[in-house]
Amino acid sequence: MSALPLPDLAQCASEPIRVPGAIQPHGRMVVLSAGDGALLAFSANWAGADEAREAAAALPIDANVLVDGAGPSWVGSLQWQSRAWDVTAHRQGAQLVVEYEPSTAAAGMQAPIYQVARELLPQLQQAVSVDQLCQRVARDMKRLTGFGRCLVYRFDADGHGEVLAERIDEGYASYAGHRFPASDVPAQARELYRVNHIRLIPDANYEPVPLVAAPGASDPAALDLSFAALRSVSPVHLEYMRNMGTFASMSVSIVVRGQLWGLVSCHNHEALHLPFQTRVACEHLGRLLSLQVQAQEDNAEVAQRLALHQRVLTLVAMMAETDGTLQRLVAPELGLPELADATGAAVVLNDSCWTIGRVPQQEQIRKLAHWIAGRGEQSFCTDRLSEVYPEGEELLPGCAGVLALSISQVHRHVVLWFRPELVQTIQWAGDPRKTLPSAGRIHPRLSFDSWQERVRGRSAPWLGAQQAAVVELRQALIALVLRRAEEMAGHAIELGRVNKELEAFSYTVSHDLRAPMRHIAGYVDLVMEDNADRLDDRARRYLRHVKEAAAYAGQLVDALLDFSRMGRSAIKPSLVDTTALVEDLVEELRQQERNRRIEWDIAGPLPRLWADPLLLQVALRNLLGNAVKYSRGRDPARIRIEPSAAPQAAGLEITDNGVGFPMKYVAKLFGVFQRLHRSEDFDGTGIGLANVKRIIERHGGSVWARGEPDRGASFGFVLPFRPEDNNNGKKTLEESV
Repeated sequence: MSALPLPDLAQCASEPIRVPGAIQPHGRMVVLSAGDGALLAFSANWAGADEAREAAAALPIDANVLVDGAGPSWVGSLQWQSRAWDVTAHRQGAQLVVEYEPSTAAAGMQAPIYQVARELLPQLQQAVSVDQLCQRVARDMKRLTGFGRCLVYRFDADGHGEVLAERIDEGYASYAGHRFPASDVPAQARELYRVNHIRLIPDANYEPVPLVAAPGASDPAALDLSFAALRSVSPVHLEYMRNMGTFASMSVSIVVRGQLWGLVSCHNHEALHLPFQTRVACEHLGRLLSLQVQAQEDNAEVAQRLALHQRVLTLVAMMAETDGTLQRLVAPELGLPELADATGAAVVLNDSCWTIGRVPQQEQIRKLAHWIAGRGEQSFCTDRLSEVYPEGEELLPGCAGVLALSISQVHRHVVLWFRPELVQTIQWAGDPRKTLPSAGRIHPRLSFDSWQERVRGRSAPWLGAQQAAVVELRQALIALVLRRAEEMAGHAIELGRVNKELEAFSYTVSHDLRAPMRHIAGYVDLVMEDNADRLDDRARRYLRHVKEAAAYAGQLVDALLDFSRMGRSAIKPSLVDTTALVEDLVEELRQQERNRRIEWDIAGPLPRLWADPLLLQVALRNLLGNAVKYSRGRDPARIRIEPSAAPQAAGLEITDNGVGFPMKYVAKLFGVFQRLHRSEDFDGTGIGLANVKRIIERHGGSVWARGEPDRGASFGFVLPFRPEDNNNGKKTLEESV
C-alpha cells in the first residue's frame, strides 16, 4: 500500500507531481539553506536529523557554484556507513537539494559518457534522416542501459505519442508503429519533461520515503523537487507501469527549439538501477539527439522554404506579365495548387469565384470564403475543417483540409487551397480510453494490446514551409496589386488630362461647325429658289441630298456638343422621385406618338435616387425614347419600367418588345456613334446611349443591356445610395423607395 494518498479524478490535472513531499527509497536526500548550510529537511530513511546533518557536513558543498534551476551536478563520492555514495546537488531558489545514491566503481576512460562522445556522436552525425537518428539512438540507449525495451517516440500537435523506433529483447511486446494517447503523459508531466530531461524509476513497487522537517524548520511538503533525480512519481504512473508489465523505467527528453518534441522511453520487466554516470551519458545522448533532430528538421525546412520561395517568385513573375488581376492565379501554367501540394485551389472576389483542380461546388466555396474572411485573419489553416467550420461535414470527403489567405480586409478577396479526406488507421498501444470505477479514482489503462482506430475527416497536415509560402505570396500579391493600382492611377490622371483636352476640342469644333452646316443648308435653299426654272430634276435631287446631308451633319454636331457638355457640367445631386419623373416622360412620349398603340407598364413604386435631376432626366429620356423608337412596327408596343437593385445601389430597368440586338455586340452599344441598325430603318445619331453611360458613370453607377434579335431588349442602371443613407451597406431597395 502506498504511503501517499492516491489522486482522484478531480485532482488528476493538478496532481502535485513537482512537490510530492517524498523520494524514491534507493537513495537519500537532505535539504540545506543555500545561505548558511543549515539543515531544513531530510528523507525519513536517515537515522535522524543528526545523521543527515553529519552526512551533509562530511562533503561540504559551495552553493555559489550551482546554477539555480539547473539539474543535479555531481559533487563527489562519500564513504558513509561502510558504503560508497555518489553525491549530487542542485540549487532550488534559497534551498540546496543534496542527493545520495549508492555508487559503483569508477569506470575511468571506460565511463559511458566517453563511449557516447567517442562512438555514438559520429554515428548520429552521419544519419541522413530523423528516422535513422531515432533508430540509432534506440539501439545505443538500449546498449548503454541494459533495459529490455527502448522506444523513441514523438508527440504530435494533440499530445499523442507515435513510436518512431524500437529495440526490444525477447519476451517484450513490440510497440513499433503504435501510438500512445496524450492522457498517458498529461500536460503538466510533459512540461516537467521539458525542463528536466531525465527521470529514472528503478522499481515500480517502491514505497515512497517522505521528507521530514528539521527541528525548527518549515514543512517540506511544498518543496519543489522538479530537478531531483530521487523525486517520487505519481502513484497513478506506477500503476500504469505495473499494468504495462514494466517494473523499471527511464525517460530521456527530446527537446527541440525549447519544446518537448518526444521521449526516449526505456522499460524493463525487473527492477533495474542505473548509476549516476550512466544516467549522465543517457541524458547527454538525449541532448545530442535533440540537436540532430533540430538540425535535420531545420535543413529540411530550409530546403522546402527555398523551393517554395522560388515557386512563389516564378508565380508572381508570371502574374506580373499579365494584367495583374488575381483571377489570373488559376491559370494552369501558374500551378497554384502545386504551391501548397493541394488537389485544387480557388480565388474568390466577393461573389465571383474562379477555380482550378478538384474543388467543392462554387456556392460552397463562396460560403467558406465568407466565413474565413469574417475571422479577420490574414491566413487560415486546418487539416480538419469539419471540426471548426459549421458546414464542413458537407464538404467531405473531397475537402477536409483548407489553407487560405485573405488579400483584403475590406473586400471578400480570398485565395484557398483544398485537400481531400485522408482516412487513417491508427494503431494504439491499448484502448486509450481510461476507466472510472465507482469510487471515482482515476485508473490507468489495464491493457496495452494493439487497438485500432479509424480516423476520418482529416487531410494530410499542412507543412510550416507551405504556410509560410502562401503568406509570402500574399505579400507579393499585395505589392503587385498596389503597383498596378499606382500605374492605373497614373494612367487615369493622364487619361483625365487627355479627356479634358478632347472635350474642350470637341466642344470647340462642334460649336464652330454649327454655323457652316447652317450656311450650307441656307445656300442650297437660295440656289434652288433663284434657279428654280433652270434646274432639272437631277440637279434638284442632288441639291436635296446636299441639304439632307448638311442637316444630318448639323444633328451630329449638336449631339457631339451635348455629349461634350455632359462631361463638363457639374453634378448637383439631390433625391429624385423617379416615379414622377418617369410618368412625366411617358406622358411626353405619348403626345409625340399619338398615332401608335403603346402599352406602358410602370411597375411601381420606383426608387428615389441620389442624382442630378437634369442629368438623370436626360438619361431616362434617352432610354425611354430608344424603347419607343426600336419597338416601332410592333402593335402593340410594350414598354415596362421597373425598379432594379444591386449591393448598396438602386436604379431602373426599361424593357421593350422591339427589334432587340445580338448579345455579341453589347459592348458596342454604349460607344459614341455606334449603331447596330441602319439609319434608314431607325433615325438617330448613335450618341444617345453614350450619353446615358457617361451620366450614370459620373454618378458612380453602372449600366447594362440585354437583348435578343426580334425579341426585345432591356436597358438598366443603378446609382449608389446617398452616403448618409447607406446604413453601413445594409440599405435595401424598399428603404430607398
